[in-house]
Amino acid sequence: MLGWFNNGDGCYYKLEEPQPANTPEGQQWYLLTCNGGDQGSQREELRDGPPPGYGAPPDPEELARRALASIKLLPARLRVAPRKDVGPGLVGLPVWMWATPSASYFGPLRASASDRGLTVSIEAKVDRIVWDMGNKKDTVTCTTAGTPYDAKGSYAGKPSPDCGFHTGYSKAGTYRVGATTHWTVRWWTGDGETTGQIPQTRTSGTVPIQINELQVVTR
Repeated sequence: MLGWFNNGDGCYYKLEEPQPANTPEGQQWYLLTCNGGDQGSQREELRDGPPPGYGAPPDPEELARRALASIKLLPARLRVAPRKDVGPGLVGLPVWMWATPSASYFGPLRASASDRGLTVSIEAKVDRIVWDMGNKKDTVTCTTAGTPYDAKGSYAGKPSPDCGFHTGYSKAGTYRVGATTHWTVRWWTGDGETTGQIPQTRTSGTVPIQINELQVVTR
């Protein structure tokens, strides 16, 4: 309703219609609203032509980022096994990692934004989680949420089928395992074909894991 916003001076420009009868030939009157939209000051300005970019279509990527701002991309909620509060693991044995596999944490999440007849839609999904094993050396990249460890399941005592630190830790100690979730936000206009992508990352907190030495008893 206020017209076109000019980033250069922070004012909205709206062509007055109809133009006053005494408007000089080759010029046009614009109503300017500055310093805060409806709460700002207004004045009329006679110009030889419109300000730079006046009437240009909206930037679709800007609309995509506006749609992105309307949703929340959450960092993964981390789980590991062995878990420190349950019991320690052992040097050299596999470690399992997984995360809560809901749409809030992995997508797909969708939103859209519109301006001046253009609508841009987005879809956000997690591509991968990069786990930092907390030993200043090892990272593990998983393309799924991982499988929760089940002490009575068919994989008990074995490496995780899809997300694990298979070789385990080489030294005893307490480690803090963290992860970075990598989201891809793809956006498109009305035709439905992907026009661009906006990569995003979210960093989770850490979870502790206790690793002990394997004790060998000889007689």
